[in-house]
Amino acid sequence: MLRAVESKGYKTATPIQAEAIPHVMKGGDLVGCAQTGTGKTAAFALPTLHRLLTAGQRNTPSKQGKKIRVLVLAPTRELTAQVADSFAAYGRHTKLRHCVIFGGVSQVPQVRKLRAGVDTVIATPGRLLDLIEQGHVDLTHVETLIFDEADQMLDMGFIHDLRRIESHVPPGRQTLMFSATMPAEIRKLADQWLDKPINVRTAALSAPAEKVKQSVYFVDRRNKVRLLELFLEKAAGGRTLLFSRTKHGADKIVKHLLKCNIRATAIHGNKSQAARKRALDQFKSKAPPVLVATDVAARGLDIKDVEHVINFDLPETPETYVHRIGRTGRAGAEGKAISFCTSDEVYQLRSIEKLTRRKIDIAVDHLDITTDIAPPATTAPGKSFRRGQQKSGWKGGGGGGRKKGATTGSRSKASGGKPAGGAAGAKRQKRRRPASGSKG
Repeated sequence: MLRAVESKGYKTATPIQAEAIPHVMKGGDLVGCAQTGTGKTAAFALPTLHRLLTAGQRNTPSKQGKKIRVLVLAPTRELTAQVADSFAAYGRHTKLRHCVIFGGVSQVPQVRKLRAGVDTVIATPGRLLDLIEQGHVDLTHVETLIFDEADQMLDMGFIHDLRRIESHVPPGRQTLMFSATMPAEIRKLADQWLDKPINVRTAALSAPAEKVKQSVYFVDRRNKVRLLELFLEKAAGGRTLLFSRTKHGADKIVKHLLKCNIRATAIHGNKSQAARKRALDQFKSKAPPVLVATDVAARGLDIKDVEHVINFDLPETPETYVHRIGRTGRAGAEGKAISFCTSDEVYQLRSIEKLTRRKIDIAVDHLDITTDIAPPATTAPGKSFRRGQQKSGWKGGGGGGRKKGATTGSRSKASGGKPAGGAAGAKRQKRRRPASGSKG
């Protein structure tokens, strides 16, 4: 295992690895709270493989095959494949075997591997339950049960599946639970399934990677696609990951970009496993297309050298924003996170800034898109909103600035012909002033 770690180029343990590995090696239960990109897969994979290797000849192949001794549960197909890659890399010089189980593909190869005997199973809950009910999976010999991205599994509605799977695993096993957030439901499950666990918490979820430069464009909804087109032409090259709120929206964006001769591909839940794998392989190539994704790709995926993350739609929850932009600026590299904000998304932007305790810079690169959408209130109590705009450098959405020669009471085409100034504009500005004591 040391040879494998050395060949991966690992020199120093990350904080979560340094805290988790010694405890897991001793066999204790653990709850780990850490963002993606902090090395948590190695934090549970390395000590788990170590325990399998040092437990003696307990699992030599027999006529019945090896018994499953480790079960790792993860929310998505991509994440199970990535965890499996880590187990394969760290265990490459050993005789330990593993297999990956997920839906969307034929179960025949998966069943064949199970029958041959494996030490570790990495699975999504749905397909695993199917195979348990068919009699292909026996969990009565499991020594270590690992929940990866536990909060996302709950968000995706897997709670009942997890309870059923947990009931098939022996009560005396070691249990490890890793999660990016710690909602009450996760704590409740930890109390039920873990025995006197230690709690390991690293970089807070509210803290995006330090080297990610964040910026926002204020833009009318109908101009979003045009702004995207202009931005991609300006920032040509590099690996760009774009997030859409819906699957249908992701497909529409790809269709438009292809019409503009911009290479793009989509990844979301309606795509087959083969199509999703093909899209990821293309994105990891030397000539990557723009990858348009729903939040299925927001967690866990470790793709090197992502230069831009674009929030075409701001997410409903601020935590999701942190997960999204965590796809860039990994392992100390620099990255850029760009958000497009419409008038009905200003609330989400305020929530993001409140969670991260950081004001997102307003883009001022003068792309040819203008709007009269106001940014979130950033002024101190008692100061005028217009003065706050000037102070923050905001000159209209998309960084384009108000058109030259516009006067009070003039009408803006981008705002649909509504007055941009005058009494109506003053009233709108007055309503947007923060309440006394607000930090925006």
